[in-house]
Amino acid sequence: MSYTYSLAHLTALDLAPPELTYTAAKAGYDYVSIRPIYMGLPNEPNYDLANKKEMFRATRKALQETEIELLDIELAKISDGTNPSDYEPAFHVAAELGGKHVLSSIWTDDFVFAKECFAELCDLAKPYGLTVELEFVPIASVSTLQGAVEVLKSANRSNAGLMIDAHHFHRSRDRVEDLDSIPKEWFRYFHLCDAIGQIPEDREEMTRIVREERLYIGEGGTNVGEILKRIPEVPLSLEMPHKARSKELGNEEFVRRCLQSAKAFIASIKTEAHKN
Repeated sequence: MSYTYSLAHLTALDLAPPELTYTAAKAGYDYVSIRPIYMGLPNEPNYDLANKKEMFRATRKALQETEIELLDIELAKISDGTNPSDYEPAFHVAAELGGKHVLSSIWTDDFVFAKECFAELCDLAKPYGLTVELEFVPIASVSTLQGAVEVLKSANRSNAGLMIDAHHFHRSRDRVEDLDSIPKEWFRYFHLCDAIGQIPEDREEMTRIVREERLYIGEGGTNVGEILKRIPEVPLSLEMPHKARSKELGNEEFVRRCLQSAKAFIASIKTEAHKN
């Protein structure tokens, strides 16, 4: 295994894209993943690069100076009333910055609309050389592997894919064996993190952990190793937000430790594979 690593924006969301890029490069990441689509969530910074031209130019300069690449942008969220064309300015930004993928998730119970909307997102992204990766989220409407597969099969687009988050896979109670039947070409990157093994029953607590208390790899109870054995060797985007740790350590040291834990975990998998 020879993985590459991206720093997911949620891990250090208070860093604007230029600062995130420099921080990722200094820590030794290969890629950076940014959130230039503003969703208006509580305490969410606005990094709308399509309209914040100075920030866009600074981000482009940071990518050029550090020579790391933009892996993906997020989040092309599909909810009631979503107009896929509203995301096109962000697609243009991603293409200008050399991005490869757009992350999407579904938050409407109108699944006919959701499937149509996802297919349209793929069509809009294709001229920009972007793929659209569907992520299932346990607190969203499409919350399981099977639900995501159904949407992808319905869309039937060559630039559609599946993005699995280790936390979400565990919380959805999906079986790792079910990954064996997924088309390998659907996998283009993976969200790597860990979390406590006990699944919260309370939605608010699950949401809090998602955004504020994910763990270093190997600290928790998710079955990350078994998931990685069943999917192709794709870039690993480290999405490990931990509010207390980032405050205590500072973003630079925190993201360095996130990468350190990931590389140590992958090394342990390699060692185990050689033994067998």
